[in-house]
Amino acid sequence: MTKLRNVSLIGVPTDIGAGARGASMGPEAMRVAGLAEALRARGVDVIDRGNLAGPSNPWLPPTDGYRHLQEVVAWNQATHDAIYAELKTGRLPIMLGGDHCLGLGSISAVARHCRDTGKKLRVLWLDAHADFNTSELTPSGNIHGMPVACLCGFGPKELVEIGGHVPAISPKWIRQIGIRSVDEGERAFVHEHDLEVFDMRFIDEMGMRHTMELALATLDDNTHLHVSFDVDFLDPVMAPGVGTTVGGGPTYREAHLCMEMIADTGRMASLDLVELNPALDEKNKTALVAVDLIESLFGKSTLMRK
Repeated sequence: MTKLRNVSLIGVPTDIGAGARGASMGPEAMRVAGLAEALRARGVDVIDRGNLAGPSNPWLPPTDGYRHLQEVVAWNQATHDAIYAELKTGRLPIMLGGDHCLGLGSISAVARHCRDTGKKLRVLWLDAHADFNTSELTPSGNIHGMPVACLCGFGPKELVEIGGHVPAISPKWIRQIGIRSVDEGERAFVHEHDLEVFDMRFIDEMGMRHTMELALATLDDNTHLHVSFDVDFLDPVMAPGVGTTVGGGPTYREAHLCMEMIADTGRMASLDLVELNPALDEKNKTALVAVDLIESLFGKSTLMRK
C-alpha cells in the first residue's frame, strides 16, 4: 500500500493547450483555496515546489492541425522532468495545472518511473472529454483535446517521444470516467483502440460505486495508480470555473464517492489537477470544491470508518 504522506505540489501555470485563456492562474487559485494547509491538517508532509517556467501563450491559430505545438512541447518537457525527478525521490507529486495537455508530460514521467521500477501503471482519467483527438480529427487544434492520444503514440513526434518510450502507455492501462462530450471522429478512434470508457450514461445506469469497482479492479501491490483529474469532470453547477463546461456531470456526492474509493485502494501515487480556470469562476468556488475532493483522495470521509 502506498503511504500518502509525502506530497510535492508542482505548479504549471499555462493555458497553452486550451481554447480559453485563464487556466494559467489555476495553481495560484488552488494555493489560495488552501490545498497545502488542508493536506497538512490530514498529517501529510507537503512541500510546495513553486511554479515551473515556460513560454508565454502567443494565442495563434492552428498550424497543420496543432495550436502552439512548440510551446506545448516546452511546457510538457518541463512538466515531465519535474514530475520524474519528484517520483525518483519517493514523493507523491501533485501537478497543479494548467490545462490538460500537461497530462502528457505528467503521465509520460509516471510511465517512465514505472518502467524504471518494474511497476504496473493504471491511469484514471476523470474528465468530461476523452481527449483522444489527433490533428486530423480535431475541430479546434487545441492540444488539451489530444493528450491521451499522444500518450498512446498518436500525435506529433515531438510530443509522443517525451519520456523516451513510444508509446508512453497502452490504452489498456487507462480507465476514463465521467465522459460526456466526444467529437464525432474521436468517438470512432476511441472504439478502434478499445479505450475503457465509463461515460455518464454508464454511471447513470450502474451507479458510481459499480463504476469505480470496475475501474479499480485488478489493482495489486505492484500497481502505481495515477489520477488525472480534470475539473470539468464535475457538474458545472458546483464547478463553473472551467473553460469547457459540459452539463450533466457527477453530483457532489458521486464525485466524493469516486475519490473515497480511490483512497480506499491505498494505491494512488501521483495526481494531476487541471483545467481550473479562475477567470471563469465565482469567488474561487471551483478551487474550493477541488480542494475538498482532493482531501477525500487523501482519506477524508463523511463518517469515521475503521
